[in-house]
Amino acid sequence: MLSRCVLDDVKLWQGSLIRAYWLNSFSYAPPSSNTGHHSCGNSAQNRATWCDGFDINTDYELLVPDTGRTREYWLTVGDFQLAPDGYSRPVMAINGTIPGPTLFADWGDWLVIHVFNDMTYSENGTSIHWHGIRQNYTNQYDGVPSITQCPIAPKTSMTYRWRATQYGTAWYHSHIGLQAWDGVFGGIVINGPATANYDEDKGVVILNDWDHQTMASLYTTMQSSGTQALGTALINGTMVAEHDSTTYGQYFSMGVKEGTSYRLRLINAAINEGFLFTVDGHEFTVIAMDLVPIHPFVTANITIAMGQRYDIVVAANQRASGNSFWIRAIPLSSCQANDNARNIRGFLYYDTKTVPAESQYTSFSDNCNDPPRALLVPHLAKTAGDGQPVYSTYQNISVYLAREPSANNFYRWYLDGTTIRTSWENPSLKQIYTMKEDFTKSNAVVELQQPRDSWVYLLIETPIGIYHPIHLHGHEFYILSQGSGHWDPETTLQDASIFQNPPRRDTAMLPQNGHLLLAWKIDNPGVWLMHCHIGWHILEGFALQFVELRSEIPDIVHPQALQPVCDRWTGEMPWDDSGV
Repeated sequence: MLSRCVLDDVKLWQGSLIRAYWLNSFSYAPPSSNTGHHSCGNSAQNRATWCDGFDINTDYELLVPDTGRTREYWLTVGDFQLAPDGYSRPVMAINGTIPGPTLFADWGDWLVIHVFNDMTYSENGTSIHWHGIRQNYTNQYDGVPSITQCPIAPKTSMTYRWRATQYGTAWYHSHIGLQAWDGVFGGIVINGPATANYDEDKGVVILNDWDHQTMASLYTTMQSSGTQALGTALINGTMVAEHDSTTYGQYFSMGVKEGTSYRLRLINAAINEGFLFTVDGHEFTVIAMDLVPIHPFVTANITIAMGQRYDIVVAANQRASGNSFWIRAIPLSSCQANDNARNIRGFLYYDTKTVPAESQYTSFSDNCNDPPRALLVPHLAKTAGDGQPVYSTYQNISVYLAREPSANNFYRWYLDGTTIRTSWENPSLKQIYTMKEDFTKSNAVVELQQPRDSWVYLLIETPIGIYHPIHLHGHEFYILSQGSGHWDPETTLQDASIFQNPPRRDTAMLPQNGHLLLAWKIDNPGVWLMHCHIGWHILEGFALQFVELRSEIPDIVHPQALQPVCDRWTGEMPWDDSGV
């Protein structure tokens, strides 16, 4: 259970010299502030309960526990030479580790997170985005340069403050350039109730594609020739690599006890890879998607797209069949090929820590789509929309790819004819607060002029045979329709069930040659980014920014936190970077 000190989790999951460096260098709040609750009734036999009368049936959009607790963390972003798979290369990392330290909180806690930029090169500003966190009334701490802040200049810091109004699994990552995919990411665990019982919480299992070249060095090729296969992938920051018949690195491993059930928090932190996650010989129960508890369902595998999370419960009940079993994160070639696709593995073991016998997993469909809607049913039932006709009110965004002659004929992504370009030194939130707006078409600003508690309906369509994981900041959206081909309102809207408790999450896959119809309520003032979570694509312009409840924005901005970060930033944005 996550009722023990954070240091215990680190020793169990990240026991290595590199992690020891983090333990020695990482400042943290007293251990008592980093533990889960012990006496609130949330036990292995009753995970649905929580504290002070809150439970799995509480509407977390309306009610949040008042814990009176603040969790404080210190994160340092720096340049390092690390070897996650045994091959040493330059990386960017947080507190010297890939992934960075997991941040823990309880539902209702406040978090204060000090981020120091210790990178060597003057042009390397940074930021941290808290992926999945709604940031209710804390828009300026969303962590997006050009949108909600200026970059954190080298050798300076910024303090982020936000409240855990949701519970489950989130993650954090840099939102500048390609830093996230060179190592600047980590997990977030917010303890709360669950829709199924389990004995122990094993914490995050982070999946990410990887290469022996830096992402920055690969970017020019990607711009001119399109995306290409990366060399390998990591599970919780480790993997094996072979060179000249010698194996380097190590597999991720997890010890289990027969008869015990374990919660795993899956996170896809890849730049351009969907994974099929499976555990040989074991089915598992899926209990949450992103930060939304769902009706549990049992499966042998699950597809997880870039930016998404799934919480699963694995029952260790197969000791009679063997001692150790492969844990597989199979790169899906329908998303993107990977040069080491057959070997992205870890293993669980019952008694002796031994690598399983060589085998391959072949009984799956290489499909990059999200799991079927019928499986992704939120536990807390909600109806989308306000009764207004969708057909007359939705906004339609078309997606296409083109070369830009003025930029070395490199590829750019366009949304309704606009490829986003922004300004690191003059973020949108600052412009609105100071009433000195200078938005242009290339800023891709969409004004949501509807009143509070009305609904936005957004249709995204693409005629291109490429999948796109769409992520919205500041909200969980409702997925009304998701599939191949154009959206047909005449057919779809005849089915009233699409509004009745559809899947809700913050990241969903736009299918190739397909459409995605989303809805969300206007209730969170700020400037919120929506973008493709393929790292190459967002740099190439695949993003929009929504201005929501404009009149309320000045009241939620703290200029004493916003302006000093901008005053310290004097760098320039690369010409081939969209700025977000």
